[in-house]
Amino acid sequence: MASGLLSIRVVSAFRLLPTSLSCSVLYMQKRDKKRWLLPYLRQLERKRLLEGPPPPTPRSHQPNWDYEAEIQAFCHRLHETLKMDLLKTAFVNACYIKSEEAKRQDLGLDRQAIALNLKDNQELSDVGASFAHTYLTNCYKDAYPELPVDGIAAIVAFLTSLELTCHVARNLGFEDLTLSSEFPVPQSVLQRTFNAVLGALLQSCGPQKTEIFIRDFLITQLIGKDLFDIWTVVNPMGLLVEELAERNISAPEPRLTRHSGVSTVVPLYFVGLYCEKKLIAEGPGETVLAAEEEAARVALRKIYGYTDKRRPWDYSIPKCDLGAVKGDSSN
Repeated sequence: MASGLLSIRVVSAFRLLPTSLSCSVLYMQKRDKKRWLLPYLRQLERKRLLEGPPPPTPRSHQPNWDYEAEIQAFCHRLHETLKMDLLKTAFVNACYIKSEEAKRQDLGLDRQAIALNLKDNQELSDVGASFAHTYLTNCYKDAYPELPVDGIAAIVAFLTSLELTCHVARNLGFEDLTLSSEFPVPQSVLQRTFNAVLGALLQSCGPQKTEIFIRDFLITQLIGKDLFDIWTVVNPMGLLVEELAERNISAPEPRLTRHSGVSTVVPLYFVGLYCEKKLIAEGPGETVLAAEEEAARVALRKIYGYTDKRRPWDYSIPKCDLGAVKGDSSN
């Protein structure tokens, strides 16, 4: 009886309200399950798995892109003052010019309208690559005079390799500014662009600024790298015998100095190399032969002056001479 009277009072109260207010109150109290949402999301997920992720889009094809402003910001980011015409040329690749001309030709434009008034970066790239190779070679010849030609060539090849230059270029924002026919930009195109920027910097600011740029962004990639991780020596003991023979020192005599866990699955041996009854190097290994080779590598590092305890180079002071790379920090 009481529940019936309460329901009558509630209904009469709603009748006294205005029509719009009562409708809104009733609408707010309505429960909406949205039964279509879960199947729709499942369908989208299934479609994403079948089609894969969307292809990457260049930054220049996205909103809020100003090429002129990005070029200016690139110079300020590197703290370099480059000529704008040379810098723009350094980012233009031959494949981009060919692709744009092909697109214009497909649209049926005239021959005069098809040709682009752009110059590719091949000439600047050759200039930059030649300068970087010469500078790095002279640097390490002066910094490590005991290091043989093969070792210097291996270090220079590592610093100018495709993977390392592309790693540096991507972290400096080269990929967004590079004009290429493909995206992501191929590594060969990105390396050519990096060398072209070196050439533009050389023609804009001179060799000293370019040397500092190479020092700051390429030579620093050697931090934490071991010499024999870069330079592969198949027979370190044979190379050590040749180096000692050139210095009129007798051949080294390997001796087992220590060992541990010989009867286990992880044995450890220490082999020392003795010349004229003096210990010149000692190295560990899982076998006696591996320990002997490691000891030979330790002795070669001492001869070449490329040890882990070498004096680090002070990067805060610009070096004007070519031999200013001595002791690039390994810690």
